[in-house]
Amino acid sequence: MSGETVITIVGNLVDDPELRFTPAGAAVAKFRVASTPRIFDRQTNEWKDGEGLFLTCSVWRQAAENAAETLTRGMRVIVQGRLKQRSYEDREQVKRTVYEIDVDEVAPSLLRASAKVTKNPAGGGGQQQANGQASADSWGAAQPAQQRPPQQAGGWGGGQPAPAAAPTPAAAPGYRRGTASR
Repeated sequence: MSGETVITIVGNLVDDPELRFTPAGAAVAKFRVASTPRIFDRQTNEWKDGEGLFLTCSVWRQAAENAAETLTRGMRVIVQGRLKQRSYEDREQVKRTVYEIDVDEVAPSLLRASAKVTKNPAGGGGQQQANGQASADSWGAAQPAQQRPPQQAGGWGGGQPAPAAAPTPAAAPGYRRGTASR
């Protein structure tokens, strides 16, 4: 959205994500990320920790369930989302301001770790194939673009069938893998 501050933060999870559900049934996971810069002290010739930044993050719906299932305390993560400022009064009637992130994307950092990605079925359930069986791979169940019926009106191309795909370099005559073009 226009005018929102999009931020990307890399840091460690302070605690496990806390998964809750709204009365309407939407999943929301909250977690805190600590990002601490490393600063080189030229006088002592050592690296030291700078001032830590702690941000509370909220992620919604299927991504919330995935985050709660995948992420754990201490894990290094990359979070991208919209920075929000919220003010409130505490129990002693002191006005406080907090900064939080409405998360668009969250993932484990692969700098010092590896991960195995498992796709979730679209809409929380498998898609039905022509034979009535559920497909575990919702991406594999999609019909390839060249086999879809042409558009009848409007849309990209104004109702005309799509042109034939250009040949890949490997199919071009005289193409040899690993050679520079002449």
